[in-house]
Amino acid sequence: MLTAGTPKALEGSVWLDLFAGTGAVGIEALSRGAAKVYFVEASRPAAELIRSNLESLQVRQGFEILQQKSAHAISHLEGLRVRPNFIFLDPPYRMREAYQDTLERLTGSMLGENSLIIGEHEKRFDPGAKFGFLHRVRKLEQGDASLSFYRRA
Repeated sequence: MLTAGTPKALEGSVWLDLFAGTGAVGIEALSRGAAKVYFVEASRPAAELIRSNLESLQVRQGFEILQQKSAHAISHLEGLRVRPNFIFLDPPYRMREAYQDTLERLTGSMLGENSLIIGEHEKRFDPGAKFGFLHRVRKLEQGDASLSFYRRA
C-alpha cells in the first residue's frame, strides 16, 4: 500500500497519519523503519483501536496518538516544529471538504523541502491539483480508490 519507493526510504522517517482510523498505514510505516508516527484520530473508539492494535503488535515506542481533529493536530505539531517526511491523509469519503481544508493547512511551516503528502480518496472525486505551494505530482488509481501525491512546487 505504501508507495514511497524502496523500504530504505522509510528508515528513520517521520509520519503524520491523519484521520488514522485503525492506524494501519502508520503501523506499516513503523514496521518498515519509520522513526516516529503521529496517529491523528478524532474518534475516541478509533483512537482506542489504534492503541489496541499497537499493543497487540507489541509496538511500544516510536509513536504518539493524538485524539483530536486534524486541524488542531496540525497546528499543535507545527508549534512543536514537527517536520514529517510523509503525511497520509484519508478522511472518510463523505467528508470531501476535509481534503481541501487539510491540504490548505499543510501549506504552513510544517512541510520540509522533500515532504510527501499522500491523499487517499474515491476515484470519482478529485480533491484538486494545487493548494498554495502544494502541487499534485502523481495520481494512482486502484479499484474504486485513488491516491494523490503532493509536494511543494
